[in-house]
Order: sequence, then structure tokens, then C-alpha cells
Amino acid sequence: MDVPAVALHETSASAAALPPSPAAVAAVTQALAASFGNRLITSLAVRQQHGHTLTWIPNQPPDAVVYPHSTQEVSEIVTLCARHGVPVIAFGTGTSLEGHVNAPYGGVCVDLSQMKRIVAVNAEDLDCVVEAGVTRKELNEHLRDMGLMFPIDPGADASLGGMAATRASGTNAVRYGTMKDNVLALTAVMADGSVVKTSTRARKTSAGYDLTRLLVGSEGTLGIITEVTLKLHGIPEAIAAGVCPFPSIKAACDTAIMTIQTGIPVARIELLDEVMIKGFNLHSKLGLPETPMLFVEFHGTEAWVKEQSERFGEIAAEFGGGPFDWATKAEDRTRLWEARHNGYWAGRALRPGADTLATDVCVPISQLADCVEETKRDIEATGLIAPIAGHVGDGNFHTQPLLDLADPDEVARVQGFLDRLVKRALAMGGTCTGEHGVGQKKIKYLEAEHGAPALAVMRTLKRALDPQNILNPGKIVVL
Repeated sequence: MDVPAVALHETSASAAALPPSPAAVAAVTQALAASFGNRLITSLAVRQQHGHTLTWIPNQPPDAVVYPHSTQEVSEIVTLCARHGVPVIAFGTGTSLEGHVNAPYGGVCVDLSQMKRIVAVNAEDLDCVVEAGVTRKELNEHLRDMGLMFPIDPGADASLGGMAATRASGTNAVRYGTMKDNVLALTAVMADGSVVKTSTRARKTSAGYDLTRLLVGSEGTLGIITEVTLKLHGIPEAIAAGVCPFPSIKAACDTAIMTIQTGIPVARIELLDEVMIKGFNLHSKLGLPETPMLFVEFHGTEAWVKEQSERFGEIAAEFGGGPFDWATKAEDRTRLWEARHNGYWAGRALRPGADTLATDVCVPISQLADCVEETKRDIEATGLIAPIAGHVGDGNFHTQPLLDLADPDEVARVQGFLDRLVKRALAMGGTCTGEHGVGQKKIKYLEAEHGAPALAVMRTLKRALDPQNILNPGKIVVL
């Protein structure tokens, strides 16, 4: 299947969603100023901050930014915007990577970062209810003394509402799943301002359409998530993490695949190529040998963690890897995973002053080694510096080409590489994005991945739930 190349700064926004009239924007802004006072901001710096993403897409700021404190206030904002046909863009912490929060038609950015209430923690049921602006670190700090944790860890201290909206996952997904697997229910404001609760705290239900799963991953295009009901887990008795070097990418991938297929319940298993390890050494001063590596972590009892670690070391040795050095001290684990979470900045250390684009694909784990190896060969043939890191337990990996945006030849080579990367993943039964989401940048790949009939269903859903196309227009589907 062919994946067409597009211009570097193409946003693939919907031509049907025309910018609102200046009079409509002025009317909305004046009404919001009267209701929200200094919680409505129209300064250029703040607007540009809310139109900024770590992408190649130019900054596209909204006309105003408003900071609600409750679901009811979000409802009032959306009702007002719907009355005047003004776009509404939900904003969490701004850590998304695919142009999710840009405002290509202007409009009002609803910044949910001040909605910080932890509404309830039901320790006996292992669940909690939080407002959308609570971040994962804030929730885990609140839960720690109860012996509980929320395990989904995308690296950045993202808001939980934003994580639900983008169907985030991260380093722990191989054991604990993604946001799709850990959200029990949502409260969301729909395009007409009505408030919907999608489910209850029950662990399973057969009652009606699964509105929770419909909104998880919808990136603010079908509704604005204001509260999230989440599954919780007990903090493990023991945790061990470590690093294991390998002679090749294939050996590391084959070890990851064998570990999963053997049934070892690894909590984290991260692949880093030798280029990324060099970046870690430059940025985080790890002093690791610059060769392909797996970073792994095991959760359980002390005896079980020891047994898992030893078994993993045996599997790694079968593929020429090792030695596997593991540690149980919290400070050693923290240093290791902080380096991994700072991978974006570590990659940039490889070419100071260069621009970069972080992107991801995901394939079935049986295809992982081939996909990563072919991608490595493509990087070399294209003459790029593009470190690779991946959540290889579920077949998801990221690459980060570094380039000079002022060099048209380099820009063209990087764009060609990105298109081939997606085409390769799709040909192997994979997806154009395992966790970054679609936003503006990956709209162009959806028909190749899903087919025209499925894309038509997505458009039908969008039109039904947002007939004016005011909720984050220009993202995911083109109307």
C-alpha cells in the first residue's frame, strides 16, 4: 500500500472548518472576560505557548486561553463557543508530540491545568476519580502512603485527562497496559456543552455503547474530558531494574521477544540503540558502553523478582547479551529511568543546535526485530542521525531524526525517511503510531492504515457528535 509524501508543514486540517468571524471571536472573548476575569488571557506570549508543540508544524496560537476550575465552567465555555461557532481546543500540560494542541483556525484554548482535585480514592476497590488537570506524578505522590500507584508512565509528567485523550502508554505498558486498559469511566463535555458520564466504577459492564473507549484516544475532537476514573495497583513489594548490552539490535529484540513469549511478567523492557546510548552518556552521564541495550524492570516479591531477573539474564546470554547488571536501590533505578525519560533531550545532545522530530510506530512483536533493523539500515542509507528507543515489550519503538530545517535537502531526506518508516510498519501489520497519537501530523496515514470505509465511519462519528466541527478541528479526521 502506498503512503503519499506531503509537504513538511502540511497540517491536513479540514477545509470544512472555516475560521470564525472576528465578530464571533470578539463576542466570545468579551463574554468569557466577564465571567472568568483574569482567568481569561489574550496575551500573545501565552497564546503562543498554548499553540506550541514539539513538532515541525508552525506555532498556531488560539485567540484566547481560559482556565476553568470545574466541569460546569468547561460546559459554560463550550456552550458559549458553540453558540458562536468558535473552535475549542483542550489543553493539559502541552507534552503531546503530533500537533494535538495547535489552533489552526484560532478559537479558545481551554487549559485544564487548574482542575487539580483528587475527587476520591477507593483503596479497597483499587480505583480513584481525579479531575483532568491532575498529573500522573501528583496522583502517585498522593497515593504513595496508601501503598497504591497508577502505573501508566509516558515519561513526561502529563495530565491524566490529556493521557486519556491521547490514549497514552509508556514504559510500563507491557505489564499494566495503556490508558485504554486503565480508564474505567470519564466525565466529558460534549460539543453542545452537555455533560456526559460514560460509565461507572464497576470493573466490567455490558450496558450500552462503550462511550469510555470512544472518548479515550479521541484527542479532544469528540468531547473534552474533565474527570477520569482510573484503575489503581498496589506498589510492588520489590522492584529490580537493570541494563543488559547486546552485540546487535537483532539480539536485543530477539531477547525481548523471547522474554515475553516465555511468560516472564516483565514490567518494563526498553530497547536503546547504540546512538541513543551515546546520547544518554552525553546528557545524563551514565557511562554505559555504546552498544544496543535493553533496560528492564521487574515487580513482585523479593524472591520472585530475583528469579525473574536471573531467568532474563539466561535468555539474554542465549542471544549473546550480557552481563545483565541489576539493582534494587531506588536511587539507582531512578537514575536509569530518568535518563530514559529524558531521551528526547539526550537525542538532541548528539547534534547541538539541530532541530528534531520524535515519532513512533508499532508492529506485532514477531516483526519487531525486522522492522527495527530495516529502519536502522534506512537511517544509515539516508545519512541521518536518528537514535532509536522503544517499548519493545509491545512492539512500539520511537526514532528521532536530527536535522537542519534550513537545509531543504536534509528536510526532504527526513520526510522521505518518515514516510518509509510508516509504510514499513503498515506492511508488517503494524500502525503509524503506537502511542503518540494522530494530531495533525499523522492524518495522512490513516486511510492507508484503516481503509476508506473505516475512515468514513470515523467522519460519521465526528459529524454526529460535533456537527459544527468546533472541537479541536483539523485533528485526526478531515471532514
